[in-house]
Amino acid sequence: MVPACEKTMTRIAVLVPCYNEEAAIAAVVRDFRRVLPGAVIYVYDNNSSDGTAAAAREAGAVVRQEVRQGKGNVVRRMFADVDADMYVLVDGDDTYEAEAAPRLIRHAIETGTDLVTARRIHTEAGAYRPGHVLGNQMLTGLTTLLLNVQLTDMLSGYRVFSRRFVKSFPFTAQGFGIETELTVHAVRLMMPMAELGTRYKERPAGSVSKLNTWVDGFRILRTIVHLMREERPLMFFMTGFIILALASLLTSAPVVSEYLETGLVPRLPTAVLATALMLLAFLSLMAGLILDTVTRGRWEQKRMAYLSIPGPQDLTPP
Repeated sequence: MVPACEKTMTRIAVLVPCYNEEAAIAAVVRDFRRVLPGAVIYVYDNNSSDGTAAAAREAGAVVRQEVRQGKGNVVRRMFADVDADMYVLVDGDDTYEAEAAPRLIRHAIETGTDLVTARRIHTEAGAYRPGHVLGNQMLTGLTTLLLNVQLTDMLSGYRVFSRRFVKSFPFTAQGFGIETELTVHAVRLMMPMAELGTRYKERPAGSVSKLNTWVDGFRILRTIVHLMREERPLMFFMTGFIILALASLLTSAPVVSEYLETGLVPRLPTAVLATALMLLAFLSLMAGLILDTVTRGRWEQKRMAYLSIPGPQDLTPP
């Protein structure tokens, strides 16, 4: 019989979502096989039109396919298919430092942390475009304000997860909004989480970024609004209540003023509009109160599911 205090061997899975990364994927697989020799490297090809799958397979990765386009769809499939104790999620563009992986995993296990995010520290001029830096800071700041997320690099594509994070994680994002959902999931379930600095380098020659600054920025913003409605409905609908109530008060001000002076209501359509706006405001408030109660019940269920899975603290660091 194995003593209760004895630590078990740690199964590590490296998850690499890929789309047209033939120029970089072999180096990513080789680097992670070198620094994590006991890990299994899974490369999920997302309808690449180049030789990404063949290059990854030749480098020693387990290659699988996900036909639904979008990084969120790929990560969803990975989390469902792969069984491990610790998971490393990294982009296949060879911009992240593989050597940091053992340190990130060790920190997660030694501190019992379910999510460790690699904060990007860019030392090369072309690694992190100014527009992306500004966009990341703005979206991270907005998420901090609305959802109480305490990270400085929320959109990092390099993370380490515990098994109980992965197997308790429901999500709907299809594209780059997945990074936002990963972070908010940890925050809402009050999971232990950390952020460690890692080097961020420029893409290798022949590798092209799939990120569109404006299009994906708006998609991430839409994901933040969606998550706010789902996870903080009272705040979301309270915002609607305040806007509608103020519009009603401003619209009704001249009507009320004239009524106090003359005792007449000559602007009947304006009065009706003001009344309708105030009714909508209180409907928004009531919707927020009701959905907040529902969300709390759902949050308790997700928290119980999360706690039913053993944490990383009894695993053996690499």
